[in-house]
Amino acid sequence: MSASDEPRRVHFQSPDYLVERLDAIADLFDKDRTDLLVEAIREYIEETANSDTFQELVAAKYYDGQLEFETVKQLVGAETAQRLRLLKADLEGEPLDLAAPENVDIYGGDATTVSTDDTEG
Repeated sequence: MSASDEPRRVHFQSPDYLVERLDAIADLFDKDRTDLLVEAIREYIEETANSDTFQELVAAKYYDGQLEFETVKQLVGAETAQRLRLLKADLEGEPLDLAAPENVDIYGGDATTVSTDDTEG
């Protein structure tokens, strides 16, 4: 068990009816209340972290400087956090000063011309 997997005691208040229902479910499955709470929290976090809305919110706050990289990594995972870090660095970087290609047929064949005036026809 790694240091981050070590159990940590937390204390919170909950309405009595939720605790009573939780205890009834724990008894039904012959499980401990804590095990059910940890399982429910884990499932909620995984579901939330995988939602597009959540990831967009994390990205927006990270790009805006409201979240640090390590927090982003905890929220969306290392792989997604690294992609966000690379994109942020790219967005903050100076544009590349590249000349347009010369004598290159980028269409690889016949090009279609389009009239740019406002009249149709």
